[in-house]
Amino acid sequence: MSETTSNPTNVQTIPSVSISTARTGASSKANAFGMRTMQERAYAKRGEQYLLIKSPPASGKSRALMFIALDKLHNQNLQQAIVVVPERSIGSSFADEALSQQGFYWDWQVAPQWNLCNVPGVDEPRVAQSKVEAVAQFLASSDKVLVCTHATFRFAVEELGIQAFDNRLIAIDEFHHVSANPNNKLGNQLGAFIARDKVHLVAMTGSYFRGDSEAVLGTADEAKFETITYTYYEQLNGYRWLKSLDIGYFFYTGPYVNAITKVLDPSLKTIVHIPNVNARESLKDKQHEVNEILDGLGDWKGVDPLTGFHQVQTKDGRMIKVADLVDDSDPAKRSKVLTALKDPAQKNNRDHVDVIIALGMAKEGFDWIWCEHALTIGYRSSLTEIVQIIGRATRDAEGKERSRFTNLIAEPTAEQSAVAEAVNDMLKAISASLLMEQVLAPRYEFTPKNAGKQDGFDYGPNGYQVDGINVGVNEATGQYHVEINGLAKPETAEATRICREDLNEVVTSFLQDKTTLERGLFDKENTLPEELTQLRMGKIVRERYPDLNDTDQEAIRQHAIAAMNITQQAKLALAHADAVGSDLPQGSTALIDGVRKFVNVRDLDIDLIDRINPFEAAYAVLAKAMDEKSLRQVQNSIAAKKLNIPEDDARALAKRALQFKQERGRLPDLNSADAWEKQMAEGVAALARYRAQAKAALAQGDSSNG
Repeated sequence: MSETTSNPTNVQTIPSVSISTARTGASSKANAFGMRTMQERAYAKRGEQYLLIKSPPASGKSRALMFIALDKLHNQNLQQAIVVVPERSIGSSFADEALSQQGFYWDWQVAPQWNLCNVPGVDEPRVAQSKVEAVAQFLASSDKVLVCTHATFRFAVEELGIQAFDNRLIAIDEFHHVSANPNNKLGNQLGAFIARDKVHLVAMTGSYFRGDSEAVLGTADEAKFETITYTYYEQLNGYRWLKSLDIGYFFYTGPYVNAITKVLDPSLKTIVHIPNVNARESLKDKQHEVNEILDGLGDWKGVDPLTGFHQVQTKDGRMIKVADLVDDSDPAKRSKVLTALKDPAQKNNRDHVDVIIALGMAKEGFDWIWCEHALTIGYRSSLTEIVQIIGRATRDAEGKERSRFTNLIAEPTAEQSAVAEAVNDMLKAISASLLMEQVLAPRYEFTPKNAGKQDGFDYGPNGYQVDGINVGVNEATGQYHVEINGLAKPETAEATRICREDLNEVVTSFLQDKTTLERGLFDKENTLPEELTQLRMGKIVRERYPDLNDTDQEAIRQHAIAAMNITQQAKLALAHADAVGSDLPQGSTALIDGVRKFVNVRDLDIDLIDRINPFEAAYAVLAKAMDEKSLRQVQNSIAAKKLNIPEDDARALAKRALQFKQERGRLPDLNSADAWEKQMAEGVAALARYRAQAKAALAQGDSSNG
């Protein structure tokens, strides 16, 4: 082989995130009513008219809804409950449940004619007419529960009108399919329901962000919802079996089918997602790609006539079963494979299937508890899709101690004509990985210095120290309390809620900003950290929350950048400790030890946090994962795009310069040795130029009119 150990491309998977769990078992423990932790937390808010449940895949959202819906029907005088799911296969999650056997007051029952997900026929206007009629019949009946798809519900609302649903509960599963964009019909209809204010709404999602950067709800509508958050961190820590989750990249060159065998281990229960036919990574013949993957696994020995699974003998002599969900040439054959995968009698049989190869399926709502490895080729345009794919591998199952997600990414090479496109794909993959780190990290409770001990937090053997360096851990909620000198506090209830509940959504917008990623990762020599932490993050917060005042916007910016930078720096501290052979624990406490290590070496203040490039740790991973020549080429292509200061940034810099003047009694100096001070001065000069140009254009317009 021509590869050398100095070039990691095509050779090794670089883990970018490794999460170790405490295995407390709390996620699966039920209370006297049969409710797990998340369900109990959601049920406590059952009296709210508008509820938003943010909780990871497999945390029990479907059952949480059953508990809440039954209470609304029996105790809150609502007439009926309508459960809306994105696709028909997910309708089975809301099948009958004998909840009273676990101690609850009532059972969940859906009459067969009212589970419209089981009715044959595609959800499009022509075919869906009969389903719309069924919704109308249900609304006129005395039955209590109906289950249908998002599409059926949209058509029904269009035809029957908003008022037909008065005094009913509408529960929307996989809520991230909704958008505040005027072109999103379901989003518009929801807005109309909220404006009329005569229904109860429960919205549920495992990833409250869309892949297209659209807001899920408008700010005013979102403020009406009571939010219940159950984090990935709590979920994974509360498992009985799963010890660790690894998320990593594998860079390859040439056709992906030649590289996949390096990371596809036939001994691991694996879901392989091959690229869309239109993707750059695709070989444009999906069946040929499946055959190449089968060939890489071993010798094909035929097809099981009962299940339709391929039988493949691996190099070590084992016979494995492979389900092909890509081949859609024969509907009967595909249906046989899908039926075999969903067979409830096989749900707990680890040996039922070994590898699943999919293209568009086996993501959202797909349940295979034994999956240990989600292997995805090419970047996915939607962060939500990646969360859903990773969710397939994070189910807890007996004896399953380790899970992993590997993303195969085509490395940009000098020979490629479309270097820019390759760089773009890579940035999106890195963005998704960084976001997953944020999603998997515990939630932070940030306060200014000496705010005092927070209830429920453990500050270690010496307890909380006034004027000391304090990091507290709340075992019950998985939150960390970190004190930061000079931290701005939110003034309004809404800004306080955002700082507590929605920092991940702010970080998501930051990570989906292409300029931010390019500059932070690949143009570090020409990019000051403050350009990213203050200007870019500041702009994102202003655009996301335009109705909040300056103080609240600044508080949210500081909280969001602190959450991201502290997680990243904790990761760097752990990587450094690992490299020098430190005895820093690598178990479930590793991240908190990384946070303490970062916080303890300095007195943490907001200026220090603003002076850290949020992509420092990601770059350290990339430098290990990529061939040095390719990395340099990417850096050069991005450095070449350096632009003048845009007007928005000039205005933001001038604002920072004013703050600087209030603190120091003078304006920033263009000749300062401090790069950030110099940049603020350049911003003031640029804004003056923009104003002069605007004035000149106005004067010219006046004289030509005169």
